[in-house]
Amino acid sequence: MAKSSERKTAKTASSRWIVLLITAVATFMSTLDSSIVNVALPEMAKELGVGTGAIAWVVSAYLITITVCVLLFGRLGDIRGQGKIFRFGLVVFTAGSLLCGFSHNFTFLLAARCVQAVGAGATMANSQGIITRTFPQEERGRALGINGAFVALGLLAGPALGGFIMTAASWEYLFWINVPIGIAAFLANLQFSGPEDTRSEEHLDLKGFLFFTLCMVPLFIALEYGQTVGYDSPMILICFLLAAVSGAAFYIAERRCEQPVLDFDIFRNVWFSISIFCAFTSFVALSCSNIILPFYLQNALAMSPGQASLYMTIYPLILALVAPLSGYLSDKFGPETLTLVGLVLTSLGLFLMSWLRENPAPWVLILFIGTMSVGNGLFQSPNNSLVMSMVPKEKLGVGGSVNALVRNLGMVVGIAVSTSILYSGMSAKIGHRVTGYVEGRNDAFFYGMRLAYITAACICFVGAVITGIRMIRFRKKKQQNG
Repeated sequence: MAKSSERKTAKTASSRWIVLLITAVATFMSTLDSSIVNVALPEMAKELGVGTGAIAWVVSAYLITITVCVLLFGRLGDIRGQGKIFRFGLVVFTAGSLLCGFSHNFTFLLAARCVQAVGAGATMANSQGIITRTFPQEERGRALGINGAFVALGLLAGPALGGFIMTAASWEYLFWINVPIGIAAFLANLQFSGPEDTRSEEHLDLKGFLFFTLCMVPLFIALEYGQTVGYDSPMILICFLLAAVSGAAFYIAERRCEQPVLDFDIFRNVWFSISIFCAFTSFVALSCSNIILPFYLQNALAMSPGQASLYMTIYPLILALVAPLSGYLSDKFGPETLTLVGLVLTSLGLFLMSWLRENPAPWVLILFIGTMSVGNGLFQSPNNSLVMSMVPKEKLGVGGSVNALVRNLGMVVGIAVSTSILYSGMSAKIGHRVTGYVEGRNDAFFYGMRLAYITAACICFVGAVITGIRMIRFRKKKQQNG
């Protein structure tokens, strides 16, 4: 009888890790497709007969659609069941990937990318909730850490993997590679789906979702294209105004709604709000390095794409090793100290990167990039565990979707802030407005790059200070309760 019980426990434990693998793979594919197409954009523009500005919408449409959908599907997961919505996301993402590969005109490709993004939003919104209710408290940090490592790998490995595929095949295979993986993940999820879904009789707040969409779409358009046309452009200012008005309307509507798509009471938990804000600062900082480093390696240091990709893989590789370890340590010793050390190291790494100039020693580059990646790896897993542990069981979908929303918003804000500071610094040095790298003016680029990295380091350090205050208060609270 005892042996039978042991076998059942071992089978249950192994099933949990298979569930994690399925959610991690889905998360990896969803985040990967936000950047894997970047290297293929020139070829796609040429083949589809559109300009550089138009083809950029292949990336923007995907990010905007995910951001708009993620809260909706998080709420639907709480109402209809997270496993059910997750499987729906897998099917839609796989179908959208297939359609993207068959796109031979620009409009069809954009529509297919939106379909793909709808599926990605459904999986992203519910993956953390599924993991949280599948794993016991003593294993949750490690599980969320592994999932977080796959998120980072997807965000950072896109350009390198995309370049490899483009050298061996055409751009269609950037999308078709998802199809067999998506089918396999769906079939596996039918067998291993974690605890049984819980359902409720609540209704979906469509009016709130409409206001949220009217807020996020113009906000993302303004942040992404303001760096090119200027943030004082009438079109950009109108977008910011529309986003602000719609955001206010969304908040008012949600406060009055009995069953809102986003229950703002979730932010009354101070620990949850602080963890979400710190996650935002970390993704702003991560995005800054992710957007500037390729320019530094390929333009300022004149590296080939192959050489640059080797340095670009340092970050995701170290992160993939550190994040699960960080999750394990979080389970053993608690998350507070790890999140503080992680943000401090990330801030230090960003500050060190600001001092890079021409012809740095390879070990210096590796050390500076490694410092950032170790810091981010130490921070993400414990912070995700903190976020999800502060959310009531019936709101795990909303908690996970807010986390994913903050990640996307942080990345977009980071791109906007870093490029604006980079180009403003270059413009001040050169004497006229520039919106790209200027050949022969490395001095201007280094000046702008230094300002951008120092700003990112300061933003990240603000998160570290708040995390430190959180840690002190959290320990005082435990002592009082103890």
